[in-house]
Amino acid sequence: MGHGHDHGGNTSVRALAAAAGLILAFMVVEAVGGLITGSLALLADAGHMASDAASLLLALFAAWLATHPPTPRRSFGYRRAEILAALANGTALVAIAIWIVIEAMRRLPDPPEIDGPIVLVIGAIGLAVNAAALAVLWRSRRESLNVDAAFRHVMSDALGSVGVIVSALVIITTDWRPIDPILSLLIAVLIAFSAWSVLRESVGVLLEAAPRGMNVDAVGRAIAEHPGVSDVHDLHVWTITSGFIALSAHVVVEQGDDCHVRQREIAAMLHASFGIAHTTLQTDHSRDPGFIPIGEVGRE
Repeated sequence: MGHGHDHGGNTSVRALAAAAGLILAFMVVEAVGGLITGSLALLADAGHMASDAASLLLALFAAWLATHPPTPRRSFGYRRAEILAALANGTALVAIAIWIVIEAMRRLPDPPEIDGPIVLVIGAIGLAVNAAALAVLWRSRRESLNVDAAFRHVMSDALGSVGVIVSALVIITTDWRPIDPILSLLIAVLIAFSAWSVLRESVGVLLEAAPRGMNVDAVGRAIAEHPGVSDVHDLHVWTITSGFIALSAHVVVEQGDDCHVRQREIAAMLHASFGIAHTTLQTDHSRDPGFIPIGEVGRE
């Protein structure tokens, strides 16, 4: 069966471009503010926003690259470009989280003076910018791993902005300066959590693991229990790229059945029941020469 896969078309590209513009603009403001005020929490949040902007730009580039048509050498084209971009982004997030932890631990014994009111204003603006970026990405977040990762990163940034606001309020009201590196450590945890999610999903796709939430045993049983099927083996379910699930299997049908009819029926059932639209099914009759019945569903 053919597969008309796309990545949300112009809608996702526009959403990513708009969100990247918002994040980049405020990242500069936040970084300058952090340098002027001496706030590590502000610099940490700016670093996180820089990683988000990088992931958005990578997603834009990957979306453009993925539009290139397939070639005889690359039969799926460049559709996994977004997965490679997500992997690179996740690795960068880990590096940023490590840097924040090192800086926070260095500053914790003797926190520098911080201009609380300026930090408070910049943090509040940052929260507004993050909220706007989240709204832009909301509808497109399920269309690709990069868009979803960008959404989660911006969500972490929004929480980081909340941390900056809390840090400024504490410093203004109590002058307790250790709150700044402490909240920076919390921001680092948020970044590491986002990195883990992105790395886990992108590595899973590259290793051709079954999609998250997909019960391969249930897929095998559904094929085996389809009318006219006597056996199924060599079953594989994997993800080519976000939203593009592929399946291949060797299906044995009863003697006298029309292999082509059963093949079309099973493909339609897999599409309707499991959302798998790209299927490669080899069908044989149970008494074909050379067939050795296995009697169990093959697993990925």
